[in-house]
Amino acid sequence: MNLRSVLTVAAAVAAGSTLMIAPAHASVRDAAPAAEVGIQARVECTSLSNGQLCISLNTSPSRIEVFYTKKGGSTITANLGFRNSAGTTTWGPTKTISVGERAATTWTMSYPCTRDYKGLIKVSGQGTFETPWATC
Repeated sequence: MNLRSVLTVAAAVAAGSTLMIAPAHASVRDAAPAAEVGIQARVECTSLSNGQLCISLNTSPSRIEVFYTKKGGSTITANLGFRNSAGTTTWGPTKTISVGERAATTWTMSYPCTRDYKGLIKVSGQGTFETPWATC
């Protein structure tokens, strides 16, 4: 992570706002480890064969966002969702996603920080894929 990014994250944390550590176009290796910037891991991403799936736990307002950036392959039909460590899974509406598109589903809600959360994508005919656990 470069100095400019570290300073941006530090300024956002000092101001009490939430900042996504990994932009949608970044790869998992581009995401800064939470300990490196002194905050908890509120964003987790995973690279899939044709794109990147991320989950972001946000505040002000409280919301969970799951997004998928499609980088290759054919158009898919999929649902984005999340699962918490208590075993509850929530799915969003069905989306059609083509190469170069970024699909996102957001749930504006209070979520307990006593649980961890995984982002999910259920691709028609291919199965379900997930991010690592995100914590708040």
